[in-house]
Amino acid sequence: MTFLDQLAHNCQQYAAKTAIEFIGETATTYVTYEQLENNVLRAMAYLQAKGVVKGDRVALQLPKCLPFIYLHLAIMRLEAISLPLNPGYPAHELGYFLGDAAAKLFFADAATRESLAEMLAGLPDLQEAIFLDTPSIINYESLIAPFDPAEAAGIPIPQDLNATCLMIYTSGTTGRPKGAELTHGNLTANLNALHEAWGWRDDDVLLHVLPIFHVHGLIVALHGALNAGGTAVLLPKFDPETTLQTLQERRCTVFMAVPTIHRRLINVPHARDYDLSHMRLLTSGSDRLPDDLFQAFQDIFGHTLLERYGMSETSMLISNPLHGERRVGSVGRPLPGVAVRIVDPETGAPLPDNVVGEVQVRGANVCKGYWRQPDKTAAAFTPDGWLRTGDLGLREPDGYYTLKGRSKDLIISGGYNIYPPEVELVLAEHPAVQASAVIGCPDEEWGERVTAVIIPREGFAVTADDIIAHCKTQLVNYKVPRRVIFVDAFPRNALGKIQKAKLRQENCS
Repeated sequence: MTFLDQLAHNCQQYAAKTAIEFIGETATTYVTYEQLENNVLRAMAYLQAKGVVKGDRVALQLPKCLPFIYLHLAIMRLEAISLPLNPGYPAHELGYFLGDAAAKLFFADAATRESLAEMLAGLPDLQEAIFLDTPSIINYESLIAPFDPAEAAGIPIPQDLNATCLMIYTSGTTGRPKGAELTHGNLTANLNALHEAWGWRDDDVLLHVLPIFHVHGLIVALHGALNAGGTAVLLPKFDPETTLQTLQERRCTVFMAVPTIHRRLINVPHARDYDLSHMRLLTSGSDRLPDDLFQAFQDIFGHTLLERYGMSETSMLISNPLHGERRVGSVGRPLPGVAVRIVDPETGAPLPDNVVGEVQVRGANVCKGYWRQPDKTAAAFTPDGWLRTGDLGLREPDGYYTLKGRSKDLIISGGYNIYPPEVELVLAEHPAVQASAVIGCPDEEWGERVTAVIIPREGFAVTADDIIAHCKTQLVNYKVPRRVIFVDAFPRNALGKIQKAKLRQENCS
């Protein structure tokens, strides 16, 4: 049974149950499973009237809102391809995505109409741009009101597991972004694996604070709750105190976030006063979970965060266990149906346990390739079908995996390999360091020099010499930073991950 089959089944079995609670600024909207199905069918009829057919790309650059969800599910039900885009993209970046995907329709916030007009006029494949007044859904409802759900009720649910239904553009840290083609089979395989690994239940209540244009918030969180027949409580924007209040008052059972969000939760005044004893699963992903945050969250809230590992091209791959040791610093063991191996980045030869190499993966969850980029698709996969993740890691003898950074972030200084997370862990132990990112900057003599970019903790006076002296007590000399740069903030992507490529551009001069 595919994800869309399961969702349709849930809409019948749990017809009167709340599928989505959308907490707006002035009111909460409750959407039952029956209403969700009717809204999706009505959106399907609307899209059909716009000429959307199998394989068409329909782009959604909307803030987190109910119309996004209805349209996204309707696009996939019509065997078209949903293309979620970050609302923060400026016009020139957005133009690349829409042009590369040859999108047929584009839905956007009405507030962007004027700023996007010139760019949109230069897209020959774009049939129409539809602007919605969000977060209000009145404008959207007026668009689809003339369409009867019955008009789309007879459309069969897609069964071609190899058909692309969702396209997620990669971050583009190694060049122009690539559109990862995720299929109905990919979504189904991953949701089934997570359902088993994380024990999803139909009585689960998920508090959703993530963006919904990305794999983490869209597939893992939202799809996961709907696939299980649970309830997704959506906050359009993250606020730490509101989040803790909602977790407590709504008696949520599941919460998914990134380390940046977890850090802000533990810093809420009187955080210990919130009762989260009813919760059963709190996950962390999209960036490495710092050891100190792992421990602090446990101390304050009484819950051990479950760290896991995934990619835009694959959704989730590896996870610490629901029941069992959630190992600090580790992303856990492969999910059901996922194969993982560690190989030499140069030769591709398998490496023994406890040796760092490139992480390669294979499974039904892995995307079929990159949109209209056969050369890059071929380069991303080995001849025997393994995806080269570009991540460095090692396998421990008991099957747990630990990540060591991106292969492009590997620093080679004087012929020695230096893994930034190892240096960052030492920096985190200095009381004056709030956060750090270690990068390699070009150096004529050494090839690269280890550079530490640091956000100092408020109230502490610290110098570069202090940091270097601290590192010398715990690191071999070639791993010690040769340069220390203090900054107020790091460049981050939409999910809070530090963008080291930008750090290098800004600081390696």
